[in-house]
Amino acid sequence: MNKAELVKRMAEIAGTTKVNAEKLLDAFMQAVEEALANGDKVVLVGFGSFQVVTRAEREGRNPKTGEPIKIPAKKVPKFVPGKRLEEAAAKAK
Repeated sequence: MNKAELVKRMAEIAGTTKVNAEKLLDAFMQAVEEALANGDKVVLVGFGSFQVVTRAEREGRNPKTGEPIKIPAKKVPKFVPGKRLEEAAAKAK
């Protein structure tokens, strides 16, 4: 499902227009981005949580030469699904 399909489905479920559903989806994504940028965790009970975690420095290999290289530590977003979302995924066809 891409963004357009998600917006269409959200509009159907909420009984609103696609334009309004897209504004709401964009607002949700912006709110999550801002929270993560501020170091906050976003928790949606039953759905899941978004947080920023630090990925440790590790050793990798240059695929061209096979030479070992160090991959620096960095902060990355992480999503942990909630129980209700995991149960829905388990029912997938």
